[in-house]
Amino acid sequence: MLKPDRPVGIVGYGAYIPRYRLPATEVDRIWTNGQGGTPVREKAVAGPDEDVVTISIEAARNALARAGEVRPSLIRAVWVGSESHPYAVKPTSTIVAEAIGATPYTQAGDWEFACKAGTEAFQAALGFVGSGMARYALVVGADTAQARPGDDLEYTAGAGGAAYLLGPAEESLAVVEGSCSYVTDTPDFWRRAYQRYPSHGGRFTGQPAYFKHIVAAAQGLMAALDRQPSDYTYVVFHQPNVKFPQTVGKQLGFTSQQLAPGMLCNEIGNTYAGSSLLGLTAVLDVAAPGERVLLVSYGSGAGSDAISLLITGAITERQGRAPRTRDYIARRVEIDYATYVRYAGKLIM
Repeated sequence: MLKPDRPVGIVGYGAYIPRYRLPATEVDRIWTNGQGGTPVREKAVAGPDEDVVTISIEAARNALARAGEVRPSLIRAVWVGSESHPYAVKPTSTIVAEAIGATPYTQAGDWEFACKAGTEAFQAALGFVGSGMARYALVVGADTAQARPGDDLEYTAGAGGAAYLLGPAEESLAVVEGSCSYVTDTPDFWRRAYQRYPSHGGRFTGQPAYFKHIVAAAQGLMAALDRQPSDYTYVVFHQPNVKFPQTVGKQLGFTSQQLAPGMLCNEIGNTYAGSSLLGLTAVLDVAAPGERVLLVSYGSGAGSDAISLLITGAITERQGRAPRTRDYIARRVEIDYATYVRYAGKLIM
């Protein structure tokens, strides 16, 4: 188990989800003449003026709004995890840090580990703050996920992000009790340089990839903390589709009621590095003091991070300081497949 020397928690959190929605029936209509079925209802699509930078900035501003009196100049790290950074060479994190007023005396960096890039940065920030090197660190998980036209991933590859300001436990709305990581070299999903779209291993992405890593990380952390699924009010898993998190939840002994508040995939798709972290924002929006939350991410390649959180009394007053995740989900504008192709830049001229 990974645990910092001094207690660390979430001081502020925020989400951002683009307003545009592509119904899965539109993908099905174009590629299977309506005969293929739909794994989710719809997904969020970034607008023509949105990318990982803009999504990260909006989420970060919401996290700072919930952090209260914390001045951005006190943030000593701004880390952005994504697999769709807009620049191949130029950091996303410096733009975000500049936009929120954290520059110039801060550490900035971009993180990559497929869909767990955000929780990877979260764990590093735990160590950064927990060691005393920084009082506050900001982490973001965001993506504008891409998929090859007609591929199964095109139904679910969504857009969105979540940001967390980590700081001293005494200022936190949720204290981190511990974390556990489990990684192996499992090539279930990849994209080589100069390739426009990722490739995946089909059914191989479930077992031995997703299920093996999430189960191992979750069980490892609960064993180290001497906890059972019944000790948690909520659980959040990475959500590549609707079926996988429901299946792994049952395998681990969690109920559908524990899983439900953080299940967003059916409404916004798989937001990759933002997936599990966005689910956590939806849970924090409704959580109450004294409740526990288990977060387990998954990133292809492959690995999982499990994080246990204890909600504090500060949560109640801070929940309403910024738009809730469900507010962003509710403000939807439906688009057709042609508009989606234009917004996602799939037409190469």
